[in-house]
Amino acid sequence: MSNQETKSIGFFEKYLTIWVTLCIGAGILLGHFAGDSIDILSKMELYKVNLPIAVLIWLMIYPMMLQIDFSSIKDIKRDRKVSS
Repeated sequence: MSNQETKSIGFFEKYLTIWVTLCIGAGILLGHFAGDSIDILSKMELYKVNLPIAVLIWLMIYPMMLQIDFSSIKDIKRDRKVSS
């Protein structure tokens, strides 16, 4: 890196372990206090896919998808090397 550029870690990334621990704790508490009424979530399926889990996984992956550099896709043909 030139000119002493340094990337600082973001607030969310810096405390990721804490966020994960808090979410695990919240899930345990929710399961404890909701009891059998939480069973409704496990019955929400479409084609044998649990919809709440699918939505939560999508929300987890979506921010990573936003990091894609779409401007580099246009250069794929030009940068492709053909071997003979």
